[in-house]
Amino acid sequence: MDYVKLGSTGLDVSRICLGCMSFGQPDRGTHPWSLDEERSRPLIRQAIEAGINFFDTANVYSAGSSEEIVGRALRDFADRDDIVLATKLNGRMRPGPNGAGLSRKAVFAEIDHSLRRLGTDYVDLYQIHRWDPAVPIEETLEALHDVVKAGKARYIGASSMWAWQFATALHTSERGGWTRFVTMQNHYNLIYREEEREMLPLCADRGVGVIPWSPLARGRLTRDWDAATARTETDEFGRTLYVDSDRDIVSKVAEIATARGVPRAQVALAWLLNNPTVTAPIVGATRPEHISDAVAALDLTLTTAETDQLEKPYTPHQVAGF
Repeated sequence: MDYVKLGSTGLDVSRICLGCMSFGQPDRGTHPWSLDEERSRPLIRQAIEAGINFFDTANVYSAGSSEEIVGRALRDFADRDDIVLATKLNGRMRPGPNGAGLSRKAVFAEIDHSLRRLGTDYVDLYQIHRWDPAVPIEETLEALHDVVKAGKARYIGASSMWAWQFATALHTSERGGWTRFVTMQNHYNLIYREEEREMLPLCADRGVGVIPWSPLARGRLTRDWDAATARTETDEFGRTLYVDSDRDIVSKVAEIATARGVPRAQVALAWLLNNPTVTAPIVGATRPEHISDAVAALDLTLTTAETDQLEKPYTPHQVAGF
């Protein structure tokens, strides 16, 4: 396993982050395809044994049960000081006017609920799960700063938003003397590259670590375009992300993978890992090979000709993911 600094911080993270959205009780929340605790634990253990020390979840994943499952597994399989644990807040967790969002009340409530579910007294990275237009960014940033100063989080991060919003947040934290976002968790992969226009250059300029979600385009880059899975049949959000012309890139991934004699996931991840702005893609897993392929991608170097073949069919997309 390779390790790198998380953006401009001194924190060392594995170059693969295990995304934990696929771990959770299927009858809780909106992910009926998620794995229950018995099926999740071997994958979390495999990741740890492969050298992955970076784990990302969120309070909304399977209505909190992802945090519960991940927290128990990490306590059983790893030393807490060796693990970089990330979670997120913003989505609705309960009915009522304060059951979601990024108000000071919500931030203080949700960090405590997440820590309880995770079974830890701090998280390494506490992230806002999208921008909240109903709350002044000053209120959110000061609340997050207080969470850090209380020792409940080591660092804070953000997720998919417009680049101008992220630039505003960075400037506001500096002006207020508050803890600064050190990461951007954004939507970026071979068939969605709109982040290359503004967000990635901004992150590179400001020393922000980039930890892309859906690096395999919800599995689209790992299988034939028209192939269906249990997740695609129920993933309403996923249907909004990609367009039919993306099948040409998927075909190129398949061609190069066949020529190389490797799984398609390794090719798609190797392309992403070659971008110096990317710190660690967040890779989800429901089978052991999802983890082993992600780790193997670290050793796969694409040629310039292969990279050109993968990038040439790309066409501009409508901004998607937030």
